[in-house]
Amino acid sequence: MVEMSGSQALIEALYKEKVEVIFGLPGGAIIPVYDVLLDSKIRHILGRHEQSVAHMAEGFARASGRVGVCMATSGPGATNLVTGIANAYMDSSSVVAMTGQVPTSMIGRDAFQEVDIIGITTPITKHNFQPKYASEIPKTVKMAFHIASTGRPGPVLIDIPKDVQNQTADMVFPNKVEIQGYNPNISPHPLQVKKAIDLLTKAEKPIIMAGGGVILSNTSQKLQAIVELLLAPVITTLMSKGCFPENHPLSLGVLGMHGSAEANKLISEADVILAAGVRFSDRTTGKLDEFCPDAKIIHIDIDPSEIGKNKAIDVPIVGDLSKTFDMLYDSLAKRLEKREDSPWLKKVRQTREEFKGIIIDQGKGLSPPKLLKKLRELLPNNSVITTEVGQNQMWASLYFKVFEPRTFISSGGLGTMGFGFPAAIGAKVARPDVPVIDIAGDGSFGMTANSLATSVVEKIPVIVVILNNSMLGMVAQWQRLFYNRRYSAVELGVAPDFVKLAEAFGAQGFRIGSIDEFTKVVKGALKSEVTTVIDVPISPEENVFPMVPAGKGLKDTIYG
Repeated sequence: MVEMSGSQALIEALYKEKVEVIFGLPGGAIIPVYDVLLDSKIRHILGRHEQSVAHMAEGFARASGRVGVCMATSGPGATNLVTGIANAYMDSSSVVAMTGQVPTSMIGRDAFQEVDIIGITTPITKHNFQPKYASEIPKTVKMAFHIASTGRPGPVLIDIPKDVQNQTADMVFPNKVEIQGYNPNISPHPLQVKKAIDLLTKAEKPIIMAGGGVILSNTSQKLQAIVELLLAPVITTLMSKGCFPENHPLSLGVLGMHGSAEANKLISEADVILAAGVRFSDRTTGKLDEFCPDAKIIHIDIDPSEIGKNKAIDVPIVGDLSKTFDMLYDSLAKRLEKREDSPWLKKVRQTREEFKGIIIDQGKGLSPPKLLKKLRELLPNNSVITTEVGQNQMWASLYFKVFEPRTFISSGGLGTMGFGFPAAIGAKVARPDVPVIDIAGDGSFGMTANSLATSVVEKIPVIVVILNNSMLGMVAQWQRLFYNRRYSAVELGVAPDFVKLAEAFGAQGFRIGSIDEFTKVVKGALKSEVTTVIDVPISPEENVFPMVPAGKGLKDTIYG
C-alpha cells in the first residue's frame, strides 16, 4: 500500500498493464494526469482531433492484438471520442478510452465543458466507469483492461473527475480481478461439438464462413488446419480478410454486398456452413431470409447474444474459438479419411473459371483494380493495409489480396469515413518494422487529414494512396445506378490539392498519371522516413463491382 494521487495511480496502473503508448489530446479537466504522464516511461502521441486518437488506438489494437489506449479531456474532448469508440464497439476492438471530467461537486450542474459521457457511451461500450474516489482507480483500470481484452473484445471508458485525479489515498494495485456477473464462456459444450462433427462429416458441399472472431482469437493456423482436413472452401467477411491466405486454392475471398463473385454464388449452394466468429451482418448476407435457406448452419461464437440474433442456427456453439477448433480438428481427424478431391471442389474450380471471363478490370487507364493488384506486387506479404470507407474500401477488399492475419484493418460495422489514416498511424506504432499503407478516397481522407501533423511530428511514416475521383464515390455510384444519375451533394471538386496539403504538413506528396509512375513512387515511399501521400486521379464514373443492391439477396449480385 502506497500513498499517491489519483493521477499517479492511473499512470502506475497503466504501467502495470504494460501500456507503452497513449494516443491523446489534453485539456483542462485532464491536466493533472498529463502532468504525471510527463515524467513517466509511457509514450504519448499527440493527435489533432479526438476522433483520430480513438482510431489510432484501435489501429494499434488490431495490428498488435493488444489493448489500444486513448485519452481526452471532458466535454467536447469526450464527445469527439464517441465516433471512434462506437467504431471499436461495432468491430469488437479492445480499446480503453480515458476522459477527464469536471469535479464531482459540479457534476450535473452544466459546468463548463461538462457532458454525461457515461450516459452517452453506455450503448457503445462493453462497460464504462466513473471512479468517485482516488482509491478506486487501480482496481478500475485492472477491470477495464480485463473487460476490454477478454471474451468478445470491445471498448471500455474510464471517466475521471478532476478532483479525483488530484485526491491522494493509500493505493492497492490488484494482480487480478473478479467481476461479478462477467464470466465469458470459454469451453464449448462437447455435445454441440459432436453435432457439428456429424454434420461436417456427412456434408457433400461444405463451406467455412470465417469472421472477425478468427483474427481476434488468433486462430488462423487452426482454421487452416481444419480447412485442409475437411477440404472445404473458405469465405471470409470483411472483418476477417487475411485470416485465411487469399492465395490458397481453397480461398473464395470476401462475401457480401461487394463480395467476390464466386463467394456470393457458391455460398448459396452449400449444404453445411461452418460459421466461425461471424455475426451475419446485413452487408455480408444480403437479404437475410434468402441467405442459404437450405443449408445446415453451425455457428461458433464466444458471445451468446450473437447466436440466432440475425439468422436461425441448426447447431449453436458458444465458446472460445481456439478451444472449439481444437476439439473439431481432433474429432474430424479421427473420423475422416484423407481426401484428395470431390465433385464439390470441381464445382468450385469450375465457378472460378466461369467468373474469370466476367469480372474484368472494366475501367480504363488508372483503374483501381489495376492499381491495387500492382500495389500487392510491390509490398511484402506482411505489410499492413488500412482502408478508408467507400469505394476505396470495397476495391481494396476485392482486388488487394491479403495473406496474413492482422494485416488488413478496415471499419466494418460502423463504416466510419476518416478511419483509415489515423488507424494506419496506430498500426505503424504497433508494427514499426513493416510498411503500413492507407488505401483512401479523397472524401474520406479529407475528414482526418490533419493527422498528417501527428505522423510527421511524431515520426510515424505511413503511405497514403488516395483514389481520387473528386466525388463521394460510393454515394455517387448509388445515385448513378439507382437514382437516374441525379448527383446530389457528392461532387467534391478539386479542393484540396493533396500534394500541396501533404507538403504543408512536412510530408511528401506526389500526383501520378501512370502505373509506371505509381510503381516508382511506391518504391520510393517504402524507403522514406516521412509520410508519403500519393494522389491518384481516377474516373468519377468508375463503379465497384460485383455489387448486391440494398435489400436484395446474394443471388441478385450485379457483375457490372
